[in-house]
Amino acid sequence: MARPPDRRRRQELLDAVVGDVASRGIGDRSLRDIAAAAGTSHRMLLHHFGSRDELLLAIVEEVERRQRALMHELPAEPPAAMAAMWANLRRPELRAFERLFFECYARGVQGEEPFARMLPGAVDDWLAEVAQGDRARMRLGLAVARGLLLDLVATEDAAGVDAAAQAFIALLS
Repeated sequence: MARPPDRRRRQELLDAVVGDVASRGIGDRSLRDIAAAAGTSHRMLLHHFGSRDELLLAIVEEVERRQRALMHELPAEPPAAMAAMWANLRRPELRAFERLFFECYARGVQGEEPFARMLPGAVDDWLAEVAQGDRARMRLGLAVARGLLLDLVATEDAAGVDAAAQAFIALLS
């Protein structure tokens, strides 16, 4: 079944914005700048997303959805799955999304709307992707990966963070 035109257009705009953020980051860029880079107007972004904060949340949710979709392509063995997931997550082109995720997550933890809506789904949506018996292991892997990503975006010490990831992967064996 095809999406209604408005939903389809919203997704097209979101895809364009995600592509732009991947290459240019978000920082304190204005909604007008983001819109121009996506080939639209700030008014269209407001129409489809409501506000700059709602757009930021939509970006985070879309990137998280794309990351969760990759889980089905991971090896079955936990060490190999974590190694493959880490190899994907640590790519430099994802750094802008990781910074945005942590900014939105922190704002949500403080109860700030619309970011509070991403909680507890930021964990629960990942847990829903695995069998009930594997949820504790998934939560641990998610917590470690996010901790390492936070370290990576804060320090840019890719070698040190990669070594820590490898140490964790070795513990899974």
